[in-house]
Amino acid sequence: MSDKKLLHQFKKIAMAEGVSFLILVFVAMPIKYVLGNPLPVKYFGWAHGVLFILYIWWMIRAKIEYDWSLKQTAIALAAALLPFGPFFLKKNL
Repeated sequence: MSDKKLLHQFKKIAMAEGVSFLILVFVAMPIKYVLGNPLPVKYFGWAHGVLFILYIWWMIRAKIEYDWSLKQTAIALAAALLPFGPFFLKKNL
């Protein structure tokens, strides 16, 4: 794989995962608990789950390809668990 292709793919997945997390937390969950409609959580939760798995897979690949330290890998993992985390991570990759 080209030198930057994997990192570029990881950044795209990180952005998609970050957006799906924000939609899930700030749109779908209020719709479920305020309006009583659980369908947005079902669909956005599923999409976010798939994107999270892709994020972890590409993070592991990037760790191996670019020889990330344990600290760099831990920061990338923590970013996936925090709202807005992937957006801050993108700036630092």
